[in-house]
Amino acid sequence: MQRFAVATWLRLVRVFHKIDHRLTQHLRTYDLSLAHFDVLAQLSGNEGISQQALADRLLVTKGNICQIIDRMEERGLLTRCQEGRVNRLLLTDRGRALVERIIPEHEAFMAAQFAALSAAERQHLLHALRTLDHSLPQREP
Repeated sequence: MQRFAVATWLRLVRVFHKIDHRLTQHLRTYDLSLAHFDVLAQLSGNEGISQQALADRLLVTKGNICQIIDRMEERGLLTRCQEGRVNRLLLTDRGRALVERIIPEHEAFMAAQFAALSAAERQHLLHALRTLDHSLPQREP
């Protein structure tokens, strides 16, 4: 059983690597990095959040968040709304349209990759994720 678990884990790592590589290439066709996409995806579900709250939620933290936001604002993908001393970030129509185009393409590719896994591999992945979820300290939203 130990050998199967390790082999399954390695296969999953290869699947995640393939997904990462493919999605990174896909984002480049839109002149986006993974960090830019992370900002768009976070804002698509949390519009009007502060720049600091966004920075705390980002999954990809490479680069300076201020520079990333500046570049995205220059491209017309998001806008800042000043509320006192706090910058709130909002997607523009252009930014929302880009997210709505990219996310379904990403989801379809990821679904195809996971569909290629055997039932045992999917079960192992679910078990590993549940175990990890229960072992991590819970954070307040």
